[in-house]
Amino acid sequence: MADKELLLEFKDVNTYYGDLHVLKNVNYTIGKGEIVCLLGGNASGKSTTMKTIMGVVRPQTGSVTFDGKVIGNMPTSERVKLGIAPVLEARRLFPRMTVFENLEIGAYTQPRGPQFDQDLERVYSLFPRVKERRTQLAGTLSGGEQQMVAIGRALMARPRLICMDEPSMGLSPRFVETVFDTIQEINRQGCSIFMVEQNANMALSIAHRAYVLQTGVVVLSGTAAELRENDMIKQAYLGEMQVEGAAA
Repeated sequence: MADKELLLEFKDVNTYYGDLHVLKNVNYTIGKGEIVCLLGGNASGKSTTMKTIMGVVRPQTGSVTFDGKVIGNMPTSERVKLGIAPVLEARRLFPRMTVFENLEIGAYTQPRGPQFDQDLERVYSLFPRVKERRTQLAGTLSGGEQQMVAIGRALMARPRLICMDEPSMGLSPRFVETVFDTIQEINRQGCSIFMVEQNANMALSIAHRAYVLQTGVVVLSGTAAELRENDMIKQAYLGEMQVEGAAA
């Protein structure tokens, strides 16, 4: 990250659920314009990382800074105003609201005006199908369509950093490719991405850098190219994904 200006930093972060020590002296950095992925198995602390960024969970010690500002005790709404937007695991749309209404909620921190219409057109240009479905109830969409709406909702907040929790979960291979292509396009438009993802092969194919988390400890970090060649990663993640892909 030497050539990238720092955007988000975890410094010696320790997070607990009661007596359970979940994140243990964790350090992450995300530069402006980067795609960074976080790999790890179940119960490794990946989702807790995302909750810590968004303010759902507060670190007991250590600091979280965004664009040089300490945000560790800041409420979630203020973090969104600063430019951090989540794409939650399992989409978490409002199923009985229309697609348009879900997108509208994403812009709740932004003043309503011409910018809203521009942001909406940006989402529709990225996801023509979302525009087609704009009057449809979100709960009636396919999983892939719901993921498009979830990403679009995050974009309506005009973020500088999008935090994605398992964006490929439950999607068909065709939609997985579409989602990852879109993530790259959003990044090309200037937004940084921090992504938790089980599909290590796809994540490392688009990421600039990656971290590997095991039981709350960062055990490996480096460029995506370096991690793709790492024997531990090949055995634990890439080999597993190739076997699953072959079986499918």
